[in-house]
Amino acid sequence: MQKTNRTRRLVRCALLAAVYTVLCLVLGYASFGPVQFRIAESLVMLPVFGPEYIVSSVLGCFLANLLGSTPIDVIFGTAATLVAAAGTWLLRNVRIRGLVIPASLPPVLVNAVIVGALELTFFVPDAAATLPAAAFNALTVGLGEIICCSVLGVGLVKLIETNPALREFFH
Repeated sequence: MQKTNRTRRLVRCALLAAVYTVLCLVLGYASFGPVQFRIAESLVMLPVFGPEYIVSSVLGCFLANLLGSTPIDVIFGTAATLVAAAGTWLLRNVRIRGLVIPASLPPVLVNAVIVGALELTFFVPDAAATLPAAAFNALTVGLGEIICCSVLGVGLVKLIETNPALREFFH
């Protein structure tokens, strides 16, 4: 029985990593660049259901960045997702009116700083590495993360928690 559970978790994580990757690549116009609206980031809220979803988020981000972005994004973007997903897991039990809103804040803040302020400002060849540019990049990435994690991701978690079949699949 324990081996079956481990196999199910592994398959579930691989499936979700693939979904993250495909969403980023299919919606590449919005997933990469200075203004990011990465729908796949809503899946970074899944560590609310277990630490194994940290792995699926990080693997999906790594593959998406490897196949659709730059080597710098493979490093910084994947590191940002690791920190963000771990933060989501750490805040999984903190709720506001029953919603995991606090758990959505690590992806917003971490990506705004690492991807927006640092990566896009200092490692994009045509970017002006200035404080206003860093603030603008952090703002645009942060706003995309708010929509994808704090709105869509929190909604996804609520849907999973209130649907018995989905709840069983993700737990």
